[in-house]
Amino acid sequence: MDVNGTTWVVLGLLALRPMSGYEMKQVVDRSTRFFWAASYGQLYPELGRLESLGLVAGESAPTGARPRRVFTLTEKGRDSLHGWLRASGTRMETRDESLLRLFFADALPHDEAVQLLRARADHHRASLMQLETTAAAAEGDPPFVSLTLRYGLDYCRWEIEWCEAQERRLREGT
Repeated sequence: MDVNGTTWVVLGLLALRPMSGYEMKQVVDRSTRFFWAASYGQLYPELGRLESLGLVAGESAPTGARPRRVFTLTEKGRDSLHGWLRASGTRMETRDESLLRLFFADALPHDEAVQLLRARADHHRASLMQLETTAAAAEGDPPFVSLTLRYGLDYCRWEIEWCEAQERRLREGT
């Protein structure tokens, strides 16, 4: 089976509960997008592909005049997800454009380069606020969903502290 990151997002979300592509996108936007994004342009084609492979099953469930399909995970899909979860050799790949900009920031005047660091801290402050809002409403989440939310909260706090410490270090010239 040809797989990509969106495959696992779809199968993993459907392991939690049946949902439409729209619902998946809403869940992604407040959860996995902080570490693994998936757009509508990725989710909908992947749902169709996985349905054709028998890994998910879609059922028409219109809301009013609006067409809507709700997908469930099939046994074959659950087996694929379990196989992926149990596999060794996880690839850890980070793509962080903000960090890439910092890497090359010496090409800018010092004050502009430091502004990139401040912008990074501001981004993490905004993410932290979103995650705190999510955490306040996340009572009853499965334990490992909660665990990854806690990771996001701790990570954002660490990033903010790191950016502030690096700005002080740069100001002091050390």
